[in-house]
Amino acid sequence: MHTDLSAHLHTPACNKLIEELQACHEKNAFAKFVGVCNSIDDKVVKCLKGERIARSAANRARARERQAKYKEKLLQGETN
Repeated sequence: MHTDLSAHLHTPACNKLIEELQACHEKNAFAKFVGVCNSIDDKVVKCLKGERIARSAANRARARERQAKYKEKLLQGETN
């Protein structure tokens, strides 16, 4: 199971793989159940994981910045 595969949520590279996977599923209506599309699916999973890791790293960096600003304001309030 994948996250939401809407095009606006992913990079162009992942969108291309997602389109290939969906085309494979449409082309192989029954064969998809025995693994015909698994190689493409593996590529999609790797791409989505890379996006998730990048998003997580960016979120952590923004959180550290917010925490630093908060601590700075807190320390300024103590000195006054």
